[in-house]
Amino acid sequence: MNELILLFGSSIDSGTPLLLAALGLIINERSGVINLGAEGLMLIAAITGFASALATNNDALALLAGAAAAAVFSAFFGFLVIWLNANQYATGLALSLFGSGFSAFVGIRYTQESLAVAGHHGLLSHHYLVYVAALLTVGLSWFLFRSKAGLVLRAIGESPESAQALGYPVRSIRLAAVVTGGALVGLAGAFVSVVSTPLWVEGMIAGKGWIALALTTFATWRPARALLGAYLFGFVTMLQLHLQGRGVNLPVELLTALPYLATIFVLVLISRNPRWIAANMPTSLGKPFYPGA
Repeated sequence: MNELILLFGSSIDSGTPLLLAALGLIINERSGVINLGAEGLMLIAAITGFASALATNNDALALLAGAAAAAVFSAFFGFLVIWLNANQYATGLALSLFGSGFSAFVGIRYTQESLAVAGHHGLLSHHYLVYVAALLTVGLSWFLFRSKAGLVLRAIGESPESAQALGYPVRSIRLAAVVTGGALVGLAGAFVSVVSTPLWVEGMIAGKGWIALALTTFATWRPARALLGAYLFGFVTMLQLHLQGRGVNLPVELLTALPYLATIFVLVLISRNPRWIAANMPTSLGKPFYPGA
């Protein structure tokens, strides 16, 4: 029973960065902007948060620093794709590659450093950001489906031309969504290096940004479903560690690949029903908007 409690508790911890990143990407995509740079943003935030934690010995400041760094790069991404109408997919991929290289370069001097470890693996004894993430899920659900501002955001994601005709500043609202979403993605990255694995290792995000992107589709752009999916992926991740610890006679490589195999399985499952995706996906997602057209 104790092992089961520890497994579920660690699954929640492991799923939290996925949840935070997915919530940020939902905000982005509900406004009609797709950001494939989540992996790079998380890496930038991870090294920023880790360096800040070493300098200040304050995890709250470190988490905020990571979120701020990701927000800055998201603002630049937003300027390129919203004002200059750069291709959102290509620009996001470029941001992901840049984040990987930038974090590796900056992180060279931190490879031998580590932070003090605080245990947060009981079922109800998590880091405070775990509870904040759950509250953010509830708050974002209310914002998107119960508030006027959320309705405007979703309307822009569906038909920016109609929203502009009604007098809403489409570009400014999209930029605000991109920056806010980027900050949450950054918070996820900083959580990994400051809380989950309090040390710096090059490429330590290890695909979590891509999993979060898949998770937004799995959740059909709904925060509550993202929470369920994030904890499910967290469970798969911790299960493979648990099985390795118990000496299960399976190749280590196969166990390590379980979270990514689960991601592929979910994407294949979702792809079997394109009409279901089309019915839930913001209509203008990934499409440029020309105010004067």
